[in-house]
Amino acid sequence: MNDLPFTLSALRRAYETGTTPAEVVEEVYRRIDAVGDPGIFIHLLDKDDVLAAASDLGEPDPASPLWGIPFVIKDNIDAAGKPTTAGCPAYEFTADEDAFVVARLKAAGALLIGKTNLDQFATGLVGVRSPFPPPLNSVDPAIVPGGSSSGSAVAVGHGIVTFSLGTDTAGSGRVPAAMNNIVGLKPTLGALSATGVVPACRTLDTISIFALTVSDAYEAFRAATAFDPQDAYSKSVTAGPLGAPPPSLKIGIPNSETIEFFGDAVQAQSFADAADLLKSLGATIEEIDFTPFYEVAEMLYEGAWVAERHTVIEDLMATRSEDVHPVTQQVVGAALNLTATDAFRGIYRLKELARKADGILETVDLLCVPTVPTFYSVQDLEDDPIGPNSRYGTYTNFVNLLDMCGLAVPIAPRSDGRPGNVTLLANAGEDALLAALGCKLEAASSHMLGATTWTLPDTNASLPPHTMPGEIALAVCGAHMSGMPLNHEMTARGARFLETAQTTDAYRFYALAGGPPFRPGLVRSDDGKGGKIDLEIWAMPLAQVGSFLASIPAPLGLGTLDLADGRTVQGFQCEAAGTKGARDITDLKSWRTFMASPSSDSLAAAS
Repeated sequence: MNDLPFTLSALRRAYETGTTPAEVVEEVYRRIDAVGDPGIFIHLLDKDDVLAAASDLGEPDPASPLWGIPFVIKDNIDAAGKPTTAGCPAYEFTADEDAFVVARLKAAGALLIGKTNLDQFATGLVGVRSPFPPPLNSVDPAIVPGGSSSGSAVAVGHGIVTFSLGTDTAGSGRVPAAMNNIVGLKPTLGALSATGVVPACRTLDTISIFALTVSDAYEAFRAATAFDPQDAYSKSVTAGPLGAPPPSLKIGIPNSETIEFFGDAVQAQSFADAADLLKSLGATIEEIDFTPFYEVAEMLYEGAWVAERHTVIEDLMATRSEDVHPVTQQVVGAALNLTATDAFRGIYRLKELARKADGILETVDLLCVPTVPTFYSVQDLEDDPIGPNSRYGTYTNFVNLLDMCGLAVPIAPRSDGRPGNVTLLANAGEDALLAALGCKLEAASSHMLGATTWTLPDTNASLPPHTMPGEIALAVCGAHMSGMPLNHEMTARGARFLETAQTTDAYRFYALAGGPPFRPGLVRSDDGKGGKIDLEIWAMPLAQVGSFLASIPAPLGLGTLDLADGRTVQGFQCEAAGTKGARDITDLKSWRTFMASPSSDSLAAAS
């Protein structure tokens, strides 16, 4: 039991072979004692209470996907009957009920172990702004643990629990992941209910998830995701099943003129290696000007959102300011010098910058950035409590302001042995895409899990692709495929990639007349002779199919396609009359091949 990796796959195998939840609980508390870090927990549940909860689980149930899985929560998230401090003893209250997300995780069979330390009122990215003893970084105690979700990340880094909850406003669900060599999933805003969470910036906050692997983090995310009518900021976000990433992705990274490492050449090389790894996995890397994103990042602690933080602790600062951490006072106290006019100016400025950023994001499928630009020690923060924290937000502060989702993924260690980690970023609702690519990226990187000696389990293969209720499978063969100009018409409607496939050999394939831009035409051959044409199959919400159909010009339409493996699927077809003047490209078998071939150039010249 001492050597049992606390990943979902390892625990499930252990349960299948006779291990009991009580034995796992005993091991959790043994590991807590072995680590011996009093700074991890603010409130550790009594072991007997957790053993009682384990006993109440009964027999394993497929409807409880997290049956017997231990987890912890940041102490700005409520647990029924337990105190919530948000890192400030003077603020403490006893929660009447579990936070919405905690209740969902318990209903899925997870076992709550305790509540963890944090930068006070979730204000900080370093993990040492707490009146309680700060937790030590699980990988290297000389480095800050990262914040504000420090204790939650350290608990996972040590392998004490399988996953944990943090929160993320400015990067608190990502920076600690980078510091502790683990995964940090920052979901689409509104996907995880904030009911029962002490806010930092209510309009920008989200619960986040730490785990040792991407698939574990994403499975916990799926179990926790649901619309909460009691949370005014909750959204109906679909957490689709984990699958493979699309075969062709264009990934934006900061260009050489705007990328920032604050002189850390080792970190620069680590990120360059990650970009090369993404290329080897089939991605196209596009360097972009990151200036608008930096400008958005600077706004988080310089305007309206500082005032928003002040709304949470206004009374406490006015009546018992001595109970607020000095650095928290300095950061949040800046709100007293702001006016409502300043707030509106900030909101206007954000809209202007977001428009610039949107123009860049439209040219790529997602972004990849360093999770942190460099590393700082505990001593560095003692010498300068503000500067290092600000620099840690270089690649994190802008994300929630721009309503993006993010995933911090461990990669190979840096050349000096410190953890390697990059963050994948995408538009709201693209959480499944990030997880799919994140699984592929972590599997291609050689690294241990957290501070343990455990290696990545060989269980990251995705489940067979399938549609969910309320979706339809659609096959595309041209510009709507991944990495092609019209793919955004799919993803903007919530479509997600399922798999690649081929038609039977009863189809002919054409580049229709009238380009450029050229359009493909897939036609069933009258004589049944043709070729096997490459397709991508995507799942699209049924509610979006009507508007998608309306966007398809004649002579194209949707019909039933026969696949080479014997299945049928709805997909693009062309009326036979529409092939007049078209070029037959059946021999190429792929629109992607055609567009990369001299044939497309010569056709363009003739047009």
